[in-house]
Amino acid sequence: MADDWARPVVHWEIEAVDVEAQRAFYADLFNWEIGGGPIMEIPAGIGGPEPGPGGHLRQSDRSGVTLYVQVRDLGASVAKATELGATVVVERFDIPGGASLAFITDPEGNPLTLVQQ
Repeated sequence: MADDWARPVVHWEIEAVDVEAQRAFYADLFNWEIGGGPIMEIPAGIGGPEPGPGGHLRQSDRSGVTLYVQVRDLGASVAKATELGATVVVERFDIPGGASLAFITDPEGNPLTLVQQ
């Protein structure tokens, strides 16, 4: 077995065609306090692993959920994902003062974001 490391989900995103309806649904269902604006922050909840991943809700032309998963080496992880049948949607980019990300879809087309902290 290869050398192992933690691979926590570090962020998630809910995309919504009708963002206000989805905002009301999730806020009511889970008692979430969802922020305003184009990226509606949803803070990490209580009772799970601390600090727990936070997330957000945003307007989109599709409905769906995107997981953001931390990796050790973004380039190597993108290469391995494509070998396994993933498609790169957005090549690596660096957030100033923050993480580096790459957007891919899995072999069935589900979105996944790889994050190197």
